[in-house]
Amino acid sequence: MQIREDFPALLASIVRAAASVGHLKMCCASGRSARIRDAEHRKTQTEQLIYLCYSPARFAEERGCSAQLGNARETGSAWICVTMIDDPLLLNDWHVVAQSTAMQTGEVGPARLLGQDLVLWRSNAGLCAWQDLCLHRGAKLSSGRVERDCLVCPYHGWNYNDDGQCVRIPAHPSMTPPARARATAYRVAEKYGLIWACLGEPKTDVPCFAEWEDAAFRKVLAGPYLFKAQGPRIIENFLDVGHFPFVHAGFLGDPGHTEVGDYEVETTSDGIVARDIGVWQPDPDGTGQSAEVKYTYRVLRPLTAYFQKSYQDQKFSIFSAVTPVDERESLAWLILALNYASHTSDEQLRAFQDVVSRQDIPIVESQRPELLPLDLQAELHLRSDRTAIAYRKWLAKIGLKYGTA
Repeated sequence: MQIREDFPALLASIVRAAASVGHLKMCCASGRSARIRDAEHRKTQTEQLIYLCYSPARFAEERGCSAQLGNARETGSAWICVTMIDDPLLLNDWHVVAQSTAMQTGEVGPARLLGQDLVLWRSNAGLCAWQDLCLHRGAKLSSGRVERDCLVCPYHGWNYNDDGQCVRIPAHPSMTPPARARATAYRVAEKYGLIWACLGEPKTDVPCFAEWEDAAFRKVLAGPYLFKAQGPRIIENFLDVGHFPFVHAGFLGDPGHTEVGDYEVETTSDGIVARDIGVWQPDPDGTGQSAEVKYTYRVLRPLTAYFQKSYQDQKFSIFSAVTPVDERESLAWLILALNYASHTSDEQLRAFQDVVSRQDIPIVESQRPELLPLDLQAELHLRSDRTAIAYRKWLAKIGLKYGTA
C-alpha cells in the first residue's frame, strides 16, 4: 500500500521543528523502527528519514498499513509499509513457538510469532495453535483453561473444541453457537522435541535434522535465547567463525589462533553448504578438551541453520531455529547433538551453550545497521566471510524482506 509521495518531506519538516527545541521523540508505542535507527546511524539527510509520529494504530488507519508496523521501504519517491506477517517467506514457513515438554495434555499457554499472539493448548486428540482471541469480546484464550477437552475462555466461559468451533455459550446453554464462532487455527507440528507453527500455508516440511533419528547421537535442547535483534543478523552470527577468538576466547577460539583457512561454499536450491572450515578451539563443546575441528555449515531456511564440527570420530552438531517474535525480538532455539562425551551431563552441555550464547547476544544486538544489508557494497567483506556472503546473496535471490535492507 503506497503512502503519498510528499509524506517523507512532510514528516522531515516536523522532525526539524521538533529537533530545534530539543524535543525530538518517537511516538510509536512499540519504539522506533529498525529502518529509522539505521538511518540515524548512517547520518543520512533528515529529509530521507521517516519518523512515525503517530501511534501504530492511527498510522495504520490513516495510511492503510497493518497496525503491526514493519520495515519501511523506499520504492521510487514513495514509501510502503512492509510488515512481518506480509512477508510470504515468513508467513508460509515453520517457526518454533515452544518446547514440547512445556505443553502437556490439558495445559494452555501463550506464544508470539510474527507479531501475532497465539494460544497453544493440548487436547486429548493433540496439539492446537490458534489466534489468541475469543470471538465474543476479544479476550485472550491463553488465560483460559481446559475443561471436558475444550478450551474455555476466561471472560464469558465460551467453550471451543479442538477444531476451534465454539460448542457451548454458558449465558445461553440451550443455544447452538453460530458456525462463525470459530477460533482462527494455524498449522502446528511437533518435531525434535519442539512445537512448530505456520501462520500461512507451509510450502515444505519442518527442516531436516538427521542426527535426531540417529541413535548414536545424544540430543540436548538449549535455550531459547532472547535477542533484541532481527533473525538474519542472528543466523549470520551463527554462521561466522571469524569471531571465535575474540567473542568466545577460551572456548571456541583463541587470540593466538585467528587465521581462518580457505574453504568453499555451495549454494543450492535448498540453501547453502560450507565445508571443511578448520578452527582450533580450546574447548569445543564444554568438555575442556582442545581440538582442531572441521566445520560444515548448512543454511536450511532463511532463519534455520545447522553445523557439524568433527575431530577424528567425534561429531558435535547444533541445529538452530530462530523465531521472529516481533519487529524487535527474536528467540533462538538450539538442539545440541554429539556422539561422544557420555560422561558430560546434559546440564553441563546446556550451561556451556548458555555461556556461548550470552557472549553472542550483546554483539548481535549492537550491530548497525540492524537490518542485514543484502547489497554487498554496503559493508566490507573478506575471504573468510564467504558463508555470510553466500547467505546474503541467497536471501536476496529468494526475496526475504524481513530483517534485510
